[in-house]
Amino acid sequence: MRKIRLALTLIAVFSLGWILNTMLTNFVYYDAEKPLNFAIVPFMSSPERLSPSDHVKESQIHVYDSNIVLDIPGATWAAFTDTNSMDPFFDETANTIELRPSSADSVDPGDIISYRSSITDGLIVHRVVSKGVDSAGDFFIVKGDNNPTQDPEKIRFSQIHGILVAIIY
Repeated sequence: MRKIRLALTLIAVFSLGWILNTMLTNFVYYDAEKPLNFAIVPFMSSPERLSPSDHVKESQIHVYDSNIVLDIPGATWAAFTDTNSMDPFFDETANTIELRPSSADSVDPGDIISYRSSITDGLIVHRVVSKGVDSAGDFFIVKGDNNPTQDPEKIRFSQIHGILVAIIY
């Protein structure tokens, strides 16, 4: 009797695993326009994270057989030092293009900005995690993706050098 119970338990566990695997793998899409999404299974859903705003529209990107043309008025090439603060999103060898924002309203949480710190020399490139207004005006809280904490100062619009709009690896 004990062997029969053990065999039935093993069959039940195997069957449950097989059924769950079949259910989950049937949600796989092979069409690039329909990404895999396990939102119906609570423990498998991906968290929403801050992402950059769409500062370059599709109509400004022209892909040809021999080259790619980005029609971005005012764009500049940007370089930065190797601090590892934005790893693995990009590193010192990545080529980036940035735009000078026209106003504080054109900078959103999720955007990656370069700014001049009042604490250190040189340009720092970090992600905007929030924005607000205080008695001195608009400010931005920024953090390197690979840093454990946000930067120690409020960043003012006048400190912002640019918004990264392209990273070319």
